[in-house]
Amino acid sequence: KGSALGTTTSMSFDENGIITKPLQPASNATVASAFTIPTNTNHDVVFGTERYDQNADFNTSNGQFTAPVDGKYLITTNLYLYNYLDTDASYYYLTLFTSNETVDVLFFTNTFLNSDSGGFNMQCSSVQDMDAGDTAKTIIYQSGGAAQTQVASGHSNLSVSLIC
Repeated sequence: KGSALGTTTSMSFDENGIITKPLQPASNATVASAFTIPTNTNHDVVFGTERYDQNADFNTSNGQFTAPVDGKYLITTNLYLYNYLDTDASYYYLTLFTSNETVDVLFFTNTFLNSDSGGFNMQCSSVQDMDAGDTAKTIIYQSGGAAQTQVASGHSNLSVSLIC
C-alpha cells in the first residue's frame, strides 16, 4: 500500500494503482497585496501567500522557490495586470528566471492597444532543469509610460512541481 521513511509516508498506492507522493516538491503561491509596476526597472514579484507548499521549498518573503533536489521542474507563472495597461509604455516584459535558464514573454502595447486597457493576463510556463539549491522567481518589467499598471493579488501566482 505504500512505502515510508521512518514514520512518514513517502509514497502511497491505491487499489487502482494511482500513486501519490506527499513529500514530492510542489508549491503554489499568490501575490498577497496588489502592487504598481515601477517603470524602467526589473521588479521581482513576491508571491507572499502560499496555497500549498508540499515540501517547504517556497519562500514567501522573497517569492522564490528553491529546488531541494536535482530534477526537471514544471514552473508556471501568471500575472493579472489591471488598473490600465499604459499605451505610452513600449512594452511589458514577464520573465521566469531560474539559476540555469530564463524564459521571457514580451507584450508590445502599441501593437495591441488603442487606449489604456483595463486588464490583461500574462502567462509563462516551462520545464526547467534545476539542481539542488537552484532558485526560480518571476520578474516584471514595464518600459516607459506611467507607473499605473498594477499586479493583482490572489489572481497572480507561481506554481512549481518536480516532475522527474
